[in-house]
Amino acid sequence: MAKRYGHDKVLFGAVIALLVVGVVMVFSASAVYATEIYKQPAMFLLRQLIWLALGVGGLFLMMRTHYRRLARPDLVFTAVFVVVALLVAVLFLDPSRSTHRWLRWGPLSLQPSELAKLVLILFLGYFLERRRRAVNDVPGTLLPAALITAVLVGLVVIEPDLGTAAVLGLVAGTMFFAAGMRLRYLAYLALAAAPAAYLLIVRVPYRLARVRAFLDPASDPQGTGFQMLQSLLAVGSGGIAGVGLMDGKQKLFYLPEAHTDFIFAVVGEELGLLGAGAVAALFGVFLWRGLRIAAGAPDGLGRLLAVGVTTMVAGQALINLSVVLGLLPTKGIPLPFISYGGSDLLVMLLGVGLLLNISQYAD
Repeated sequence: MAKRYGHDKVLFGAVIALLVVGVVMVFSASAVYATEIYKQPAMFLLRQLIWLALGVGGLFLMMRTHYRRLARPDLVFTAVFVVVALLVAVLFLDPSRSTHRWLRWGPLSLQPSELAKLVLILFLGYFLERRRRAVNDVPGTLLPAALITAVLVGLVVIEPDLGTAAVLGLVAGTMFFAAGMRLRYLAYLALAAAPAAYLLIVRVPYRLARVRAFLDPASDPQGTGFQMLQSLLAVGSGGIAGVGLMDGKQKLFYLPEAHTDFIFAVVGEELGLLGAGAVAALFGVFLWRGLRIAAGAPDGLGRLLAVGVTTMVAGQALINLSVVLGLLPTKGIPLPFISYGGSDLLVMLLGVGLLLNISQYAD
């Protein structure tokens, strides 16, 4: 077994800082809405703290469990089976806001699509490492790995949740590349997915409308362009130092999803360019340390798992920031560690625990 060092304290510190920002901003962005709907300003904050406690517990459990134990074939394939079963089961439950995403237990809910991110990382880490000497064998490696990825992505798309599906695809593609798969095979996979992506966007009216609104938000300011315009207004009105914590106006029922997918717009409004830049910088630190852990991992499995977790967190953050800043069409996807949402927070913290565990054995 590789020599054990201390965990990466820089990455751990960056995550703690992001979590603190998240707790503060969830309360700031949701207090008025929670008061209006539930007559309790701290409703969303309390729920987030419950998930945060569960996530931190999971983080420390993952830190203390050697990553090779998590990638045992019996555990990996059981996890894949369970997640696929949950993704299928959720399709038969009553929809919430026209989507089938949540399993509910009283006041708490769980999104199986979030679990799929971590399960995909564990599966590809195990499988690609096992096939490392034949990673470019099409029938033996490429097709099985692509098939499992396609099943998970396809079930998430059916919910529908195109944002999470995009993160899953990004994670898989990055791990294929890190495993040494030839670029032309990656290009073939991208070409194979292109027709489905085209149909999912162009042939679905509300998604096509979002693309058109992205190109010209002012063309429909009270319709499909509304959320993007309100987001840009929030960020722009913050200036350098912001209007002050709790003093933002866009969260007062102007900006939809202010405490979830568009919480970064509230950060920009209340904390200004300095606060928003600090949040972006913390994600930059996460990316740097995550790649450093991957480069120093003692074996191929550790490297692939570290690449997968780093891509999951940094890639999702990049997509979220791009949407909020109007660089991508509007799509619901949470900002890791900061947006309100228990399932995403739990999975992200489990992933961080795995990454910190690998860092203890990295050079």
